Amino acid sequence: MSAFDPAAYLPDDLLERIRSRAAAVDAENRFPDEDLAELTDAGYLAILVPRERGGAGLGLAEASVLQQRLAQAAPATALAINMHLVWTGVAKAFSDRGIPGLEFVQTGAAAGEVFAFGISEAGNDLVLFGSDTVAEPQADGSYSFTGTKIFTSLAPVWTQLGLHGLDTTSPDAPQMVYAFVPRTGAVVTRDDWDTVGMRGTQSRTTELHGAVAPADRVVRRLAPGPNPDPIVFGIFSVFEILLASVYTGIARRALDLAVETAKGRTSKKTGLAYSDDPDIRWRIAEMALAYDALLPQVASLAVDVDAAADHGALWFAKLSGLKHRAVVAAKQIVDEAMLVAGGSSYFTRSELSRLYRDVLAGMFHPSDPESAHSTVAAAWLGPVSG
Repeated sequence: MSAFDPAAYLPDDLLERIRSRAAAVDAENRFPDEDLAELTDAGYLAILVPRERGGAGLGLAEASVLQQRLAQAAPATALAINMHLVWTGVAKAFSDRGIPGLEFVQTGAAAGEVFAFGISEAGNDLVLFGSDTVAEPQADGSYSFTGTKIFTSLAPVWTQLGLHGLDTTSPDAPQMVYAFVPRTGAVVTRDDWDTVGMRGTQSRTTELHGAVAPADRVVRRLAPGPNPDPIVFGIFSVFEILLASVYTGIARRALDLAVETAKGRTSKKTGLAYSDDPDIRWRIAEMALAYDALLPQVASLAVDVDAAADHGALWFAKLSGLKHRAVVAAKQIVDEAMLVAGGSSYFTRSELSRLYRDVLAGMFHPSDPESAHSTVAAAWLGPVSG
């Protein structure tokens, strides 16, 4: 078996073109259409699709490495693409386990469809376990969805929106309904994405006004609340690992920029290169220690998902913990890189200033710090009594 070569899927010249556009995408607060076009042409949207369905046949562990590589060039582009890869990753988890129902995601991704992630809702800290969106069953087996989703990355370009809603009218209600709706007039995308960072994701608010998911795109009906169903585990595992991958990539880029700066500056006071200054060396060593700890953690859990390993009741704690640690470490590393680079990094023209703004987004993705700690505490201590 030949060794996995990330450059075969994300060549250096492609990454440099993506990197060269990232500053303008951020400054103009627009979607990176050119990046998406080039990545689509390169087959990147189908990296997790099996070869027999037109994809590259990669696993989550390999996709994680690629997303780290893409994030080093353009974090917002990587984060946006993440949301498409989540659905193709869930489809892979289904097919790997012999579970039917998401083959259309794989063939669609190979054919150029862009799948977005419509789960987040304002004030809904239940996330996968509940929804304020109304899922109304239709006579033909389809469902119509009415509600508002927030942080819909890929908002200007998606062709299929994977989402959930709550059915309260069927005989077996309540039921959480997972389905996919196409972009139609029943879907309104607000032009409201004007954020501190990750601006290229264009994760706008999505209004659903009776948007219909055809019967063959209704993929799961589940009781609300924690559920061991494969779609819940699939979404959670792929989402958390790919998020951790993007922020690990940001950390690596910040480390590289800090090293580059230290080697290129000379102290007026001592005449020494900054790379010889003991304080600078300590900072960069601290950054490298934190970064190096992330790589085996991300790789190990991604391999375990690919191999359908059994972590039992600890799975969700491990996944939310991984995402939390990656985001915290990445922010720490970017903070240190800013100090190494000095005042010049405070200007918006500095790539580090953009990384500093982008890395802040990590705290807001599920699992946020409170949720991660609650999940880990419940795994080790059990639920709160009383």
